[in-house]
Amino acid sequence: MPTEHPPDLKFEIGHVLFIDIVGYSKLLINEQSEQHETLKGIVRGAEQFKKAEAEGKLLRLPTGDGGALVFRNSPEAPVLCALEISKALKSHRELRVRMGIHSGPVNEISDLNEQANIAGAGINIAQRVMDCGDAGHILLSKRVSDDLEQYPRWRPCLHELGECEVKHGQKISIVNLYDDEVGNPKRPEKLKKTSERQMAMATVGRRSRIVQRKNLVIAVAALAIASAIVLLYFTQRGSHGAIAPQKSIAVLPFENLSADPGNAYFAEGIQDEILTRLSKIADLKVISRTSTQHYKSTPENLPEIAKQLGVANVLEGSVQKSGDAVRVTVQLIRALTDSHLWAESYDRKLIDTFGVESDVAQKIASSLEAKLTGSEQRAIAGRPTENSEAYQLYLKGRFFWNKRTGQDLKVALDYFQKAVAADPNYAAAYAAEGDTCMLIPLFSAGTPKEYFPKAEAATRHAIELDETTAEGHAALANLVFLEMNFTESEKEFRRAIELNPNYATAHHWFGNSLLASLGRFDEAIAEGKRSIELDPLSLINNADLGSTLMVARRYDEAIAQLQRTLALDANFYYAHWNLGEVLYYKGDLAGCIRECEKARSLEEDPEALGLLAQAYIKTGRKADGLKILAELNETARRSYVRPELFAMIYAALGDKLKAIRLLEDEYQNRDGFDLTGIKVDPRLDPLRDEPRFQQLLAKVFPGNRP
Repeated sequence: MPTEHPPDLKFEIGHVLFIDIVGYSKLLINEQSEQHETLKGIVRGAEQFKKAEAEGKLLRLPTGDGGALVFRNSPEAPVLCALEISKALKSHRELRVRMGIHSGPVNEISDLNEQANIAGAGINIAQRVMDCGDAGHILLSKRVSDDLEQYPRWRPCLHELGECEVKHGQKISIVNLYDDEVGNPKRPEKLKKTSERQMAMATVGRRSRIVQRKNLVIAVAALAIASAIVLLYFTQRGSHGAIAPQKSIAVLPFENLSADPGNAYFAEGIQDEILTRLSKIADLKVISRTSTQHYKSTPENLPEIAKQLGVANVLEGSVQKSGDAVRVTVQLIRALTDSHLWAESYDRKLIDTFGVESDVAQKIASSLEAKLTGSEQRAIAGRPTENSEAYQLYLKGRFFWNKRTGQDLKVALDYFQKAVAADPNYAAAYAAEGDTCMLIPLFSAGTPKEYFPKAEAATRHAIELDETTAEGHAALANLVFLEMNFTESEKEFRRAIELNPNYATAHHWFGNSLLASLGRFDEAIAEGKRSIELDPLSLINNADLGSTLMVARRYDEAIAQLQRTLALDANFYYAHWNLGEVLYYKGDLAGCIRECEKARSLEEDPEALGLLAQAYIKTGRKADGLKILAELNETARRSYVRPELFAMIYAALGDKLKAIRLLEDEYQNRDGFDLTGIKVDPRLDPLRDEPRFQQLLAKVFPGNRP
C-alpha cells in the first residue's frame, strides 16, 4: 500500500500577541476563574481586537492562563492591542499580566480533538519572548522592533534589553516597549540574573581591586552574540593580516540524539573530553568551549563561523546513549570549503568512550599533520577512571558546573564529591571539586573562608594523583595568588600552560591577575592577547585585556579594546564599567559618569557604584558621592564590600589617612581576599607618596618581584 503523504502545510506571516497571567497556578480555583474572565473581558474590549475580528483578520488560541492573538492585518496591530490592554489593566491591580509579541510563520491545524488550532514558529517565539518578562512587561522580538523602528512614533518607546536564553538553550534578542503611561520599565528578572552571572564572572577576572571575583574567574560568560557585529569585529581583525593557521580547530557542540533528553549532559561531556585532549597538543590551536557553545551542532554558515573563531577546521558530532551503550559520530570539516576530511562512527560501551575520545584526537592530529610529543601522546590516550559510575557522575557535575549559578554549582559539587567517593583516585573529579569550591563564593552561595580551604585541599590532591592536570595547576596558581604567594603562583601558571598550551583561562588569569598586578605589563598583555586568540568570543577575556592595558596606562589602546568588547555585546555591564574607569583616568569625568550610569542600569554592583561616587566627587557633586558612600555602607552590613573600594572613595575625598587605614585593616583581616592590585591601580595614586602606604606596599610585594 503506498505511503499516504499529508497535504503541504500552508504558512502565512502572523503578528502574534501572547498574553499570560503571572502567578496563575498559585491562585485559588475561584481566583483563577475570576482573573481569567476579567482578562478575557479586557482583551475582547480592546479596539484592535474588535477591529481585526470584524475584518476576519484575527485568530485566537486559548492557553489556559492566557492566550495568543494572531493578527493578519498589520505588524502594529498586536502592539496597539497590547497598549490598550495595558491601559485597561491599570484598573485591575490584582491582575498581573505579561505580554510578548513576534511576527512569524503560523498555520491553522486540527488538534487531536479535531478542533481548529494554530501552530508555527510565530506562536512559539512569541511565547518565548513573553516568558522572558515579568508582570507589566510588553516585550518584543527584535524582528518586531525593527519593523516598528520605521515609524517615528514608536522609537521613543523601544528599549533594547539584549539576548535572553529561553527553551532548549536558544537565545533571542528582546526589546522592552514602554513609555510614561504603559509597560514596565524595569529590567526583567530573567535578564537581570543573566547579567548578574556575567558580571560575577567578569568581575573575578581582574586584578586585586576586583579581588573576590577576579582571581576566581572561569573564563565564561553569559554571552550574547549579534552575528553581524561579531563578524564585523573579526573581519576587522582579519584585515590586519590574521589568517587562520591550518593546524587550528573548533569543536562545536555535539548533538544529543538519545531518546532521553536528559542525556544532554553526556553529549556535552563527550564534546568537552575531546576538546580537552586536543587542547593538550601544543602544535594545534584549539578554540575554547566558551566561544563555541553558542553555535548549533551542524550550522549552515560554517565558513563564516570559522572566520569568527579564527580556525581553518571544525569538528561536528552527535552522541546517542541508551543504557550502557553509546554511539558517537564525528566528522572533521575544512571550514573554508565546507569539505569533509574524514568521518567516523563508534559503537561502544559507556566506559569505553575514553577510547573514542582518544582515537578522535589522534585522527584529528594526524589529519592536520600536528606533531605530538611522547607526553602529549600519553596525555590524549589516558583513561581518567575505570569506574563508569564515577565517570557519569563527573559528566553530570560538569553539566551543572557550566550553568554557573550558585545553586547549580552546589549541585555540581555534590556530583563531583560523589564521583571521588566512587573512585578515590579520580584526579579530574578532584580538580573539578576544587574549581567548584573556588567559584561558589563568587555567586554569593558561600564565603571564601568556608570554601577556599576546601578548594585548595581538593586541588592539591588532584595534582598529587595526576601531576599533568593543567586545570588543577591553574586553579592552584589562582588560590596561592590570593594568599600573595607570587613565586608559587607563577610556577603553577607556567606549569599549567606547559601542560595545556591551549588553556585560554590559564593565559587569562596569568596575565590579568599575576603579571598585571606585578607591573609586568608587556608579558601580561601578551598573555591576554593569547587568551583571546584561543577564546575569541569570550566577553571577559576581551574586557580584561582592556583592563590590563588600562593599568599599564595605555589608555587609548584600552578604550579601543573595550569598544571592541562592547561591539560583541552592548549590554555587557563589566565593559561599560571598565570603559568608565579608563575615562576617569584620562580626565573625562563626564564620560566616566555616562559609562558608570550605563553599567548601573544593567547591574547594581558596589564596584561600579564606588567608581561613580569618585567621579561625582571629582566633578563637585560631593553630596551625590556621599549618598553612594552611605548606600555602600548599608550594603556592607548585609554582604561583603571590599574595604579597598571605600579606601578609593576616601582618597577621592582627600582623606588619605582613613583610606590607608582601611587598606591596612584589609591586609590584617583578609578572609580569602587580597590587596594585590594596590601596586598598579591608578585610583590609589593619591596615596603613593604616603610613608604608611609605602610600608603596606612593601608587605604585599616584598622585593617587588616574585
